[in-house]
Amino acid sequence: MNLSETAFIRKLHPGDDFTKSSCFGLRWFTPTNEVPLCGHATLAAAAVLFHIQKNTNSVLTFVTLSGELKARQVEDHIVLDLPLYLTYPQVLQEVQELIKAAVGDMIVQDLRYSPDTKKLLVRLSDAYERSVLEELQVSAQRFLSAEKTGKVKGLILTLKGNSSGKHKGHDFYSRYFAPWYGLLEDPVTGSAHAVLSSYWSEQLGKKEMLAFQCSRRGGELKISLRNDGRVDIAGQIAVVLKGNLTF
Repeated sequence: MNLSETAFIRKLHPGDDFTKSSCFGLRWFTPTNEVPLCGHATLAAAAVLFHIQKNTNSVLTFVTLSGELKARQVEDHIVLDLPLYLTYPQVLQEVQELIKAAVGDMIVQDLRYSPDTKKLLVRLSDAYERSVLEELQVSAQRFLSAEKTGKVKGLILTLKGNSSGKHKGHDFYSRYFAPWYGLLEDPVTGSAHAVLSSYWSEQLGKKEMLAFQCSRRGGELKISLRNDGRVDIAGQIAVVLKGNLTF
């Protein structure tokens, strides 16, 4: 499937029913690879079960490569219960060529690495506006040759939000690139926000945040850090296409 990512829901037992059962298997694929976590494909899977299959349960559980993930409906949002991934300081010299390929000579304020997800988090200077991140021309294909450590499988560019101005209200902005998985830029990325949530919660001293991913399509995410070391990420859904696959 030429989409990022495609989610495949499966019944776990012969007697399971998409309308009545509350627990399903779930796997995610980019055009080239299976991935261990995809938040928005999970959101889409829950949306199909809740809105298309008319599943009667208030909470759905998905058995995945990242453990059990839960989804529930709250008003006009679907809330995902995802793992929360910590980041650690990253030495610039190790990834300097990759940073150069991503942002050129822009000022980098902080650099972190998430070993659990193999994601590199690059925080740009607070002096930059959201429009700078949105308009940045990124040639993600160049990342493949520029990344020399072998440990990076996703690159997050992030920027602190503004408390005033045209786009006030968002705590932080981001873009996400993963050419290592055949994905140049992802429109909206739940798994990246499982990393961003821990970082910006620490930086801002907040557990409730509103984020915006500045891809061409864009998307808003409501974030709530829990006391059990996980994070609730809420988003809205829109069904844009229905069809059947025949084999």
